[in-house]
Amino acid sequence: MSKHTEQEQPQNVILFDGVCHLCQGAVKFIIKRDPQYRFHFVSLQSEAGKKILQESQSGELSSKRIDTIVLYQNGAYYTRSTAALRIAKGLRFPWPLAYGFIVVPRFIRDAAYRIVAANRYRWFGKDETCLIPTPENKARFLKDG
Repeated sequence: MSKHTEQEQPQNVILFDGVCHLCQGAVKFIIKRDPQYRFHFVSLQSEAGKKILQESQSGELSSKRIDTIVLYQNGAYYTRSTAALRIAKGLRFPWPLAYGFIVVPRFIRDAAYRIVAANRYRWFGKDETCLIPTPENKARFLKDG
């Protein structure tokens, strides 16, 4: 299991919309298929998530825009379909095979991603509060503060 101190940020952090049912399902899916504990999680709405986005120094990433999954990996930020494919690459077999779709031009991959993202609340629903990790998975979620 990957351990990190309070000051040290893990190298593979997935920022997700904490109230979106689709996004919550994706986090649960990833946890079940990540036995090496490569990935840690934080909601885009949390203070810790906002801090990571601010550190990106990218106009594309903002705590006000929560319409994309963000993967912070080894100092770089990935969004939309690229983030999803890089996450799949880090999961147990057969999911790394999905990374082969990286050859599809990004504008095509992201167009499909944007359609789902724009309709995620209508199609899958949303909660009033963010996902609460289970006691077994609590260490995989970054803490605020």
